Amino acid sequence: MTRSAPLFFAAALLAGCAAGSPPTVETPTPPIPATFSGAPDAARAGSLAALLPSDDPAFLALQAAAIAEAPSLGEAAARIERARAAARRARAERAPQLDASASIETSRSNPGSFGASLPPGISIDPDQTAYGASLSARWDPDIFGRLRSEQRAASLRLDAATADADAVRIALIADIASLVVDWRSLDARAASLQRDLTSAERLIALATARSTAGLAPGADRVRAESVASASRSRLAGLDTERGTIVGRLVTLTGRDAAWVEAQLDASHGEQALPSAPAALPSDLLVRRPDVVAAAARLAAADADLAATAARRFPRLTLSGTLGLLAFSPGQLFDDDSIIGSLAAAIAGPLIDFGRISAEIDGAAADKKLAFQQYRATVFTALGDAESAYRLIAAADARAAAAAQEAALLARSDALTASRFRAGLADLSAALETRRQADGAAERAAVAVGAARRARLLLWLALGG
Repeated sequence: MTRSAPLFFAAALLAGCAAGSPPTVETPTPPIPATFSGAPDAARAGSLAALLPSDDPAFLALQAAAIAEAPSLGEAAARIERARAAARRARAERAPQLDASASIETSRSNPGSFGASLPPGISIDPDQTAYGASLSARWDPDIFGRLRSEQRAASLRLDAATADADAVRIALIADIASLVVDWRSLDARAASLQRDLTSAERLIALATARSTAGLAPGADRVRAESVASASRSRLAGLDTERGTIVGRLVTLTGRDAAWVEAQLDASHGEQALPSAPAALPSDLLVRRPDVVAAAARLAAADADLAATAARRFPRLTLSGTLGLLAFSPGQLFDDDSIIGSLAAAIAGPLIDFGRISAEIDGAAADKKLAFQQYRATVFTALGDAESAYRLIAAADARAAAAAQEAALLARSDALTASRFRAGLADLSAALETRRQADGAAERAAVAVGAARRARLLLWLALGG
């Protein structure tokens, strides 16, 4: 029998005492539909990148500032660094550990402790100084894969942290784009309200002139002024929304309000609404960072379960020491001063009253939890995309209807004003059509802004 035979016999004995069938946690792939019900066909589909307002210089400048300075991205980067450090530590645990030490030890003893009398010619020096230096090495060969599983889990958590950072970046870009779209919508609303106010002020002038000439009652002038007051009130209310947008952009970009407003004031021409892109539900599994992160956490939970189950088996540790020990500096490098040792140790659970079994059950529950979180993330992604596609269809229909309403009311207002100038209609009729047309163009601008926002929700839902 070789010298190593007793060691492996002991390992097998300990493993047999502690081992048992590891728990099986089923993680079936969630059912994915073949297509999105609201997605357009390939002939009408656009590109995903076109959903962003990339032609707007304000969006480009604010996006660049946010990516460079946003505190949320800084937090995500710090989490990646922490996960990377944990992965390096797990990888280093599989390598041997080498330690060095040096020592000087002085001791004094009582000669009487060696007996009442000593043989002639023999004396004991009560003062003794020892000089030593050593190198020691220790290594766990990881026979049953515990360290390998822990390293895999740490690496997967690094992947999850990286995906989380991507999700933060994508959400940040979507927030910036939404705020820019809202600002442009405010510009369009302000322009339409200003046109309404100008038209109302013209009617006020006409009503005042006719009232002064005794050709119309003073009530007509009051009605015209009420229409103008409504436009002024809505114009003043836009400043509150602008302040909210600027404040939010200051938070996201880490820049001051003056710089933010200077970017938003950059000229920008109105662009047509882009077509929604065609996408497959299966694309979300590799495109959306939150799904990628959830999948990585599920795989890490599986590796944790394997590492915990490996604790049932014994651990083999190999160690060795090589050093010098002398009682005077001059003897430190003599052959007799060389000391050393080699050791192999094995230790494992024999009777632990269910401690490891409870830890394994806890790791299995963590894996079940991670799987349910992964399923929830997948179905959330599918639901977000379906909702966004349907929201685009509804928002486009609303925008078209609002634009048609605004065009019809504007035409009616213009025709009535022409009839009034020709003496074919009275001022009351002109005021009534003006009142009906007042705010219609603003509602159309709001509807277009909502349609643009719906496209940003789709961009975010499809993974950016």
